[in-house]
Amino acid sequence: MDKVKNSLWGELIAECLAVLIIILIGDSVAAMYSLYDPSPYQLSYWGVAITWGLGVTLAIYVTGAVSGTHANPAVTLALACYRGFAWRKVLPYWVAQVVGGFLGACLVYALYSSVIVHYAVSHHLDFANDGAASGVFFTHPGDFVTPLHALLNETILTAFLVLGIFAVTCQYNTAAPQANSGALIVGLLVAIIGASSGYLEGWAINPARDFGPRLFCFVAGWGRTALPSPQNYWWVPVVGPLVGGLIGATIYQTLLRPFMPALGRHSTPAAD
Repeated sequence: MDKVKNSLWGELIAECLAVLIIILIGDSVAAMYSLYDPSPYQLSYWGVAITWGLGVTLAIYVTGAVSGTHANPAVTLALACYRGFAWRKVLPYWVAQVVGGFLGACLVYALYSSVIVHYAVSHHLDFANDGAASGVFFTHPGDFVTPLHALLNETILTAFLVLGIFAVTCQYNTAAPQANSGALIVGLLVAIIGASSGYLEGWAINPARDFGPRLFCFVAGWGRTALPSPQNYWWVPVVGPLVGGLIGATIYQTLLRPFMPALGRHSTPAAD
């Protein structure tokens, strides 16, 4: 029993650290993109997207051997539904992931606090009323995007993400990357989603990635601009990815996996 408890604690630490790494890298590049004038990424949003993606890749390489690096509540839920992940671990994983997002935001604030304050002062913005520099930490709907439209977007984008993750990690998919290259492909998948759709609402595609830093901002002075946020937007990047992740996993497990040739060979007894 003690060994099982210790193993779970190790997994939770790994999940917390994985999201911390993603937020530290991702929110830092968001700060570089939004706080500096001229922005080093002004003409190359792909740089922002690929940095987020490589943050995911690094997190997988650092923690994958311990927890599998879900690093995303939507992935955890999908794995519990379709890949045999223990349901008793789902809620603890979610908590660890959100804590990782919170701590990652703390580190980003420690790095960029003086720049954030300067940005707010120079633009005559207030944290609690205007949400100054909040885009560094959490997502908002972009131009011409309503919260309901953002909900649809987050559902579709996360479905695409989890569909890709399930394909990359399926043992019967002979086209999946081999050896340890899967982490790089997953990171590239995140980058592709960001590069193609990031301006819609910041491509959260991960409840912990958005809610953890949002919770930090709530206690760090952003107040109601973080939670519940304008138009009560806070729940959109939570619910959308959870639903989308299940849709993506369902598509793979029901429409693709049953037809994998390797699955047929595995389930058919060898001829004498």
